[in-house]
Amino acid sequence: MIEVKNITKSFDNKEVIKDISAVFMPGKTNLIIGKSGSGKTVFMKMLIGLLRPDSGKIFYDKRNLPNMNKNELKLLRREMGMLFQGSALFDSMSVLENVMFPLTMFTNQTKKEREKRALFCLDRVNLNDAGALFPGEISGGMMKRAAIARAIALNPKYLFCDEPNSGLDPKTALLIDDLIHDLTKEYNMTTVINTHDMNSVMNIGEKIMFINEGKKAWEGDKDGIIMSQNDDLNDFVFASDLFKRVKEIETNIYEEN
Repeated sequence: MIEVKNITKSFDNKEVIKDISAVFMPGKTNLIIGKSGSGKTVFMKMLIGLLRPDSGKIFYDKRNLPNMNKNELKLLRREMGMLFQGSALFDSMSVLENVMFPLTMFTNQTKKEREKRALFCLDRVNLNDAGALFPGEISGGMMKRAAIARAIALNPKYLFCDEPNSGLDPKTALLIDDLIHDLTKEYNMTTVINTHDMNSVMNIGEKIMFINEGKKAWEGDKDGIIMSQNDDLNDFVFASDLFKRVKEIETNIYEEN
């Protein structure tokens, strides 16, 4: 579990995160949504320790991240998996070597042990035949799956995903959503996802936090979003005609019942 208490962050005397508190539970896909410039990327960077909050606390199972020294932070990062927006695979390494990379960095396992774990992770994301290939030789969807395999290589307690569906076609994006959701359940991870993708919100949004102008403006699940009376959230979520129609249909059904 990750518990955030009253964190704030300013740059050049401009407050970009304003007294946000939240709880992210294990075994659930926790989504953070908001417009570009809303503060959600800064919020995520504070969650993983890349930025230090000006005030407030971030507890990882009762361990306060802002108070950690370098060694304590290194140990915590051993428990984290990261899925970056552009996959961030090393072009000069094979897919297998990419998945082995965090094992090399953070464990004392033998090469044989690292390879065995990496092959297991690749098999889990259905890439068991791609280990010898290089990132430039595989599709965007395969690169995302390879990046997921790398993110779970250390069997993390916490998984962070930054725009995991960026650059993917809708069908592949849904497959990535389902894979992240299934792995979250399977390993009981605390998964936190930054996303603009409303398909992801409606597909796997078990807990959703909407940040607007640096504040937590709404919190709920994918069902609650449909009936929300928050004007800023509605403007963001139902910007497309498709989602506006979904809201109209769901509202009519609710009123008829």
